[in-house]
Amino acid sequence: MKAINQPVMNKLIPLATALLACSLIGLQGCSTTTAVAEAPKPAPAPAWKQGMGADMSSSKLAPIPGKMTVTPANEIPLNTLKLPPGFKIEVYATGMPGAREMAMGDNGKIYIGTRAIGRVYEVSDNGKERTSRVVVDKLVQPAGVAYKNGSLYVMAIDKVLRYDGISKNPNVAPVDMTSKFNLPPEQHHNWKYLAFGPDGKLYVPFGAPCNICELPTPEYAQLRRYNPDGSGMEVLATGIRNTLGFDWHPVTKQIWFTNHGRDWMGDDKPNDTLNILTKKGENFGFPYCHEGNLPDDKITKPNACEGVTKPIALLGPHAAAMGITFYTGKMFPAEYKNVAFIARKGSWNRNIKSGYDVVTVKADANGKNAKITPFITGFMNSSDQSFWGRPTYFMQLPDGSMLLTDEQLGAIYRITYKK
Repeated sequence: MKAINQPVMNKLIPLATALLACSLIGLQGCSTTTAVAEAPKPAPAPAWKQGMGADMSSSKLAPIPGKMTVTPANEIPLNTLKLPPGFKIEVYATGMPGAREMAMGDNGKIYIGTRAIGRVYEVSDNGKERTSRVVVDKLVQPAGVAYKNGSLYVMAIDKVLRYDGISKNPNVAPVDMTSKFNLPPEQHHNWKYLAFGPDGKLYVPFGAPCNICELPTPEYAQLRRYNPDGSGMEVLATGIRNTLGFDWHPVTKQIWFTNHGRDWMGDDKPNDTLNILTKKGENFGFPYCHEGNLPDDKITKPNACEGVTKPIALLGPHAAAMGITFYTGKMFPAEYKNVAFIARKGSWNRNIKSGYDVVTVKADANGKNAKITPFITGFMNSSDQSFWGRPTYFMQLPDGSMLLTDEQLGAIYRITYKK
């Protein structure tokens, strides 16, 4: 008799066991066609792969992990950076792997949020040197930090903490405000950028929990604001896939924000965008419409772009436009007054990289006639597509100079001007 191989035997044994049970206890409805257990379903695609078409299924493009170790100042090749004549860039502080948003506290202290490494840092300047310390560790993507009336606000995916008087008392215990903010649970695009507006309220974005999808609940892809104590929550705008930077125009006081376009629609679409919120309740299109006039090819509906607020400028496909800050200081030349500085962290979902730079946007106060001009280049070598830095956020200092974080190297740079 021919031997039965092991894989076949593995299938027969459960069936035989089921037949024996049927014959012994006389179960009604028991059948020799008892089904073999279903094979486990394949795991769903990660959120960043959603919307990938069959024509891109073999693509090796993937998010680029950051460098999560300290980079000494003497290893940062600032000499490769190019700025307009008269401008200078230098290392201000190092030792903050994953540095993102900055907030200015009292006594010149600077607080820095991060994403992947889960820390918030504090940088102090004693007049001779600048040192950094970890304020809190092991949070889930605490990218958002803001400072108001002596208190540091930290927002992670699942937690909101307020550190009262931290500039004078470094070890102060935080006040947990999480229950007041109604935080949605999904992590993807849910890391935060925080800022207090001219109205004294705290503005917070909640990104889409996917690359492209129908929203599982309406609490995503929106911009909210709160009173500083977490009360009075308002939804200001919807259809915002992922804004990681906003600022208020110095003249109109309207909020201008950057927004990331989706991935896997090709190298050249859709663009990241620069937008203005002119009234409460505006819809910026996600998931059905991008750039104000580009219907999505996977998540569709009739008249997908009808009623969508259009951007005032396109910031490049997949360029990862991050922080935006209007310059209001007196150090830079007069032509930079009220000009928006935008950091573009740099693409991953593009065969030829884009971004990895800082640009300025000069426009009318209402956003018309926007002109985008390179300001800092050289973080990337276009000849071989290599890069060493990924600029993320700005902060203007009282003397009119500007600070810029580099998430890739965990550093802060200072930009100055002298004739």
